[in-house]
Amino acid sequence: MKSNKKVSVLFICMGNICRSPTAEAVFRHYVERAGLSESILIDSAGTHDYHIGEPPDKRTQYAAQQRGYDMSALRGRQVQSADFERFDYVLAMDKANLAILQYLTPRGCKTQAQLFLDYARHHNESEVPDPYYGGVQGFEHVLDMVEDAAQELLQHIRQRELTA
Repeated sequence: MKSNKKVSVLFICMGNICRSPTAEAVFRHYVERAGLSESILIDSAGTHDYHIGEPPDKRTQYAAQQRGYDMSALRGRQVQSADFERFDYVLAMDKANLAILQYLTPRGCKTQAQLFLDYARHHNESEVPDPYYGGVQGFEHVLDMVEDAAQELLQHIRQRELTA
């Protein structure tokens, strides 16, 4: 029996044009495939205001398209303090952004930021590396890590949040 509770997930990186939109697109794909779109709200944001309103990096979009993920409708935005009240899961791609999120978390807020790769089963790294200044292989590696963690995050949410 499913609960009527809607679970919300926010993925965070620095500029919201590579890692966090990749996580948003991949996780959304898995959620839709599982028939849980009505139960899980998904978004992404950046800790910095570098790319507000911009689409994801072209290399990120290309790598994602090669695996069947569409991020053409996504646009960069900056995380806001209200996001900590709105989202159940605030997931940082790396420790530097996690530290910024911990600083931004309103006092007494139930939601606490954590590292996204804490959910990965097949990757031992704790951080999703920023592929922005690297080559094509960096974007592929990010996708591998994100797919791993996204599958396990969905399993976690199904078991802990969506069962009555």
